Order: sequence, then structure tokens, then C-alpha cells
Amino acid sequence: MRKLVHVIGAGLAGLAAAVQLQRRGAQVVLYEAAKQAGGRCRSYYDRTLGATVDSGNHVVVSGNHATLNYLRAIGAGDELVGPTQPELNFIDVATRSRWTVRPSPGRVPFWMLDPGARAPHTHTADYLSLVPLLFAKPGRTLAQTMRCNGVLWDRMLRPLFMVMMNVEPRDGTAGLAAAALREMLVTGGDACRPLVARNGLSSAFVDPALRLLQHGGATIRLDARLDGIDFVDGRATMLHIGGERVALEAGEAAVLAVPPHVAQALVPGLQAPQRFSPMVTAHFAVEPPAGHPPTAALINGNAHWLVAADGRLSATAHGADRLAGMPRDALAQTLWTDVAQAAGLPAQPLPVWQIGVDPLATFAAVPDEEMRRPAARTRWNNLMLAGDWTATGLPATIEGAIRSGQKAADLLLNEPMERR
Repeated sequence: MRKLVHVIGAGLAGLAAAVQLQRRGAQVVLYEAAKQAGGRCRSYYDRTLGATVDSGNHVVVSGNHATLNYLRAIGAGDELVGPTQPELNFIDVATRSRWTVRPSPGRVPFWMLDPGARAPHTHTADYLSLVPLLFAKPGRTLAQTMRCNGVLWDRMLRPLFMVMMNVEPRDGTAGLAAAALREMLVTGGDACRPLVARNGLSSAFVDPALRLLQHGGATIRLDARLDGIDFVDGRATMLHIGGERVALEAGEAAVLAVPPHVAQALVPGLQAPQRFSPMVTAHFAVEPPAGHPPTAALINGNAHWLVAADGRLSATAHGADRLAGMPRDALAQTLWTDVAQAAGLPAQPLPVWQIGVDPLATFAAVPDEEMRRPAARTRWNNLMLAGDWTATGLPATIEGAIRSGQKAADLLLNEPMERR
């Protein structure tokens, strides 16, 4: 008889868990409190723009192997596109200057010897400042671990860490920055190609997964909120979903892939991050100039990541505590000033725009909060946690969310049946 696993939450962590469970032969029931799947990583039709846009500009690179394997598993391996060669684009908003860092293929960083491949005005010796980071001690910030000033920091490292960690990098957890860096530069240039979803996040990550699950016999219940869990003798025994009681019989299990504050309300004694960092994304209905890079990290501005698509420029501000509370009109103008400067466009008139503010976008990737991230395994044998806020070893990213879902699934299916 196939194992039955209830997956609570249809964000990327929940979808990854459900897909992994089904691939390994389990019967899956997937619940989502919202009316649509995808969580913070989805697309929606915006009437103001008259176009389908993404909920945010999520960063994926070619070294995110769990993400790419997930996409191949759901039949969406061709949905992410990017440059054929390793390249990281940067734009200084203040001066309109642009440069491209071109890491060399393979693990030996020959590119650091090439003035045309490394960040401008940096020297090979500057990159030795990264060595202490690769040996970062737990509980230390970047500022406590490595040199956080100078040309290399300003023109390459700080912009990248800002986008990866969604907090001021100097205050961020050094171990998380090191893990993100290993996924990219240390692995070699082949891992450094920024990728974007050519038809939107839902077409890449969400819709194909739902189709695969349905075709495999999974039950998918949207608009179905989990209100409580009963625990008896070391097991989760009952799910309370929208007034319905769903018993977890012997051999049945659950993956809880919900936001941390929801998980804490459902699971007694659960420790989870308490501080969060906001993100603000602005979409502008304007055609990108010819030759504009598809993605670029921005410096000396309020926005930090710029994505160019057909008929649209989208900018995201990370660690946006100062911006998140601004009036929407003022916020749009502030971010458009950066985008116009970066793209070489006139600052007036302001194009048609849409703003998305996520005040709880990611847990704050600082040492105190990193220590609060729980493991996937709980003290109840048949209940696992998933989400980018759990102890993935990575910042709160798509890669971390997908890894967490796959790990929760594998832990459940690798446990002996008698422990269920």
C-alpha cells in the first residue's frame, strides 16, 4: 500500500515536497490556504499594467542544482533562460557606468587574473579578502569575518550579498554568505549564469508541478486552511482543515510547508525566526533599451536588482525597511528614478507602474535569527517542516525552499514504517 502524506502549503517548498513524495511512490494530498498555489513565487495578471507579472524578482543561478532538477522533474526544464556564458552585470545608478564580471569555467578562478573579467579597478590580490569568509565561524557577521570596504566590496561583493541575503550585508550571517558564494563563484563560472523565468514564475515553477501532481493521482485542495493539529504519543494524529477533521492513520504523515508564524501557531514549542526583512518590487510598463542586460545588480541607489523583459522593466529593493512604509506614488517615483538612470531613460514622465510590497519577504539573515531556524525533523515522528526559513544552510532563496521540501519528503520516506 502506498504511503499517504499530507502536504500543508503549496508554495515552492510544499510543491517540491509533493513532487518528491510522488516521484518516490507516495500518495499525496496537497492543501493550500490561498485560492492559488505558488506562495510568494508566482505570477498574476495585473490590470493596471495589462500584463502578467511576477510577485517579485527572485534570483536563480545556474549553480542552483536542486532548482534545475525540480524544473526538469516537472517538465519545465526549458522555462529558465539566461546568458550562455558566465556573466554578472552591474550598473552604478549614480554614474550610469556599467561593467560585467565574467567568471571563468571550472573551479580554478583564472578570471581573477584578467583585468577584463574581474570588477573594474580591482586587483587579483583584492579577491584574497574572500578567503576568511570561506572559513567563517558560526554566529559571526560578515563584518566580523572579512573586509567589508574597498573597491571590490563596493563594486561586486556588497551588491551580490544584498540580493542574496536581503539584509545589509555587513550585518548578515557570514556562514550564509559563504554558502551562497560557494554555490556560485567557488563552484566555478558555469554556476554563475543568472536565470529568469521566460514565461513567468507560475509557468516555470507552479503550473507544471500542479499538472504533474494531478496526473499522478494527487489530491489538490486550494482555499483549505489548516487551523490546528492534534498530537498524541509522539505522533501528529489529526489535521483540522476548514472545519473538517482529517485523521492521520498509522503509516500516514504530514509535511508542514507554511510561513514560520503559522507553523509556530500550529506546532507546540517550535522555535522559528522572529525578525523579517521586507522586499519591494516595482514593475514599469516601458520597453527596455536595445542591448540592456536581462538582469543587473544596481549600486548607489534604492533598488538592488533590475530585470528587463519584453515591454517591462522590474526593479527590486532588498532589505527595504526604509522604503516599505512609503506612500505608493512616492515609492514608484523613487524606484523609477533608479531604473531610468540605470537604463538611460528619461526620468519623466513616470511610466505606468505597479508596486508590490512584501513586509515579511524573508527571515532576517543575521546570526541571531539564523540560530532560530528549525531543522526539518520535529519531535513528532510523522511531521516534517519545510520552507526557506528552516535550517537549509542557505539564505531564504528559491534554491533553499526547494531543497527544504525535498529533504522533508526524503526524511519521511526513509523512516521505518513502524516509527510512523
